[in-house]
Amino acid sequence: MRVLLLDALDEACAEVLRQEGLVVETLAGADPQTLRSRLPEADALIVRSGVRVTAEWIEAAPRLKVIGRAGVGVDNIDLDAATRRGVLVLNAPDANTISAAEHTCALILALARHVPQADASMKAGRWDRGRFLGVELYGKTLGIIGLGKVGREVALRMRAFGMRLVGYDPMLSPEVAAALGVELLELEEVLEQADFLTIHTPLTEQTRHLLNRARLARTKPGVRIINTARGEVIAESDLLEALESGHVAGAALDVFSQEPPGEALQALVRHPRVIATPHIGASTEEAQSKVARQIAEAVADALLGRAIRNAVNGLAIALSMHEEVQPYLRLAEQMGRLLAGFLRGQLRKLRIRYVGERIRRFPEVLTTALLKGLLQEWLSEPVNYINAPVLAEQLGLAVGQELDAAADSYTNLLELLYESTTETHLLAGTVLGTDVRVVRIDEYPLELRPEGYLLFYRNQDRPGMLARVGAILAEANINIAGLSLGRLAPGLEALTVIATDEPIPESVQERLRMLEGIWDVRVVAMGPTKRG
Repeated sequence: MRVLLLDALDEACAEVLRQEGLVVETLAGADPQTLRSRLPEADALIVRSGVRVTAEWIEAAPRLKVIGRAGVGVDNIDLDAATRRGVLVLNAPDANTISAAEHTCALILALARHVPQADASMKAGRWDRGRFLGVELYGKTLGIIGLGKVGREVALRMRAFGMRLVGYDPMLSPEVAAALGVELLELEEVLEQADFLTIHTPLTEQTRHLLNRARLARTKPGVRIINTARGEVIAESDLLEALESGHVAGAALDVFSQEPPGEALQALVRHPRVIATPHIGASTEEAQSKVARQIAEAVADALLGRAIRNAVNGLAIALSMHEEVQPYLRLAEQMGRLLAGFLRGQLRKLRIRYVGERIRRFPEVLTTALLKGLLQEWLSEPVNYINAPVLAEQLGLAVGQELDAAADSYTNLLELLYESTTETHLLAGTVLGTDVRVVRIDEYPLELRPEGYLLFYRNQDRPGMLARVGAILAEANINIAGLSLGRLAPGLEALTVIATDEPIPESVQERLRMLEGIWDVRVVAMGPTKRG
């Protein structure tokens, strides 16, 4: 069997594969036409991030059984196309964790003591001891946004410096946080208390511009910010503004919204109080060797019929043969994503109720899909059908299941009842034909597609309320794509959900919150509306 290495990889990758008796062909640096011409002979492909494996490429490789990603993210691989073809997609999720955490710690120290600036001054022939007055880490508060694998490793290391650790992660249990020495707080509390703030979240519709002008204004004056996650998690223009005003004392950035940074980001990259590194969090000899060896071993095991490890789409392939479960898998995953955005506070308990003859036949699979949708909106490591239950257990998330044969209004119904530190809510959804619908929120019946950008608010049921909201959206040039209204009786409290084609900025949300007769405004970003 033949394995094609399409990106530059540590020699350990080819060495492991050859030891297993596989034929290895290295094509790193080859032009796309050459790469495509070799696909018909490939039993497996291994890539990093430089090559995109498209649906067209997958179709051009009739022998293809496995695609290996030497790293964590698989956004450069068409997962849907691979799953339809029954091609396993594997990754190496753990190899970079220590390197990324250590780089974060290095940036925290460098930021505290102006190490790069002092070095540059010395190399320029100056002796500016007075210019580089730093701060001690001892006794300072480190705020960690996102306590996945990297965030936890950072916590363990920085605790040794005598820092007080506070963190925000809506999925982590207090017991797991306490074992790390981290005090769990709400996001706003972390922002208000942190002297140093480090981010370890994935980039999702929920976390895009998580640190924006409004949230930066809530941070302590003189805060120092570190980002080794994804550039778009911070609104970079707002960060530059906060640096210029002096509210933010410094920033250390390893990631950017555009890589390499273009002209628009040069003012941020070159700012005297910014430490910028070219996305090297995982660039260590050890990490590159580990990731190459790990993916080679996983690919060899899959090709040779041994245990399958780190499969991103393994369960999805197995279930693709059962068409009847497909719409309910979409329902469960979308309900998990909806919960992640709707949630306020930190999740404490989750009960999933499956009602109806068809849906209650697949409770374990659907719970896995729901957890995937929920956790992938927050965890920095990839979440898939294989690891979602394990990650939920590691986070200490209490999940209960109930099966009920009788449905009230729908033949099959999926209900989520959750309890957080601040609220308890019920969300329910179903499948109509093959379309996913949300049909109930708390006591309010409604019907909406969980897609696009969803504005939820409670309001007094009286004339003119919708017109006032619509006027604010129109003024902001936000197009309404759909509307759903749930009410118990005329004139009482109602729940309104408006779907929009565009994101709803925080400034618009604040204007809506100031309207008399409207409360509990929240926005869930499910992503751009699918068209056609």
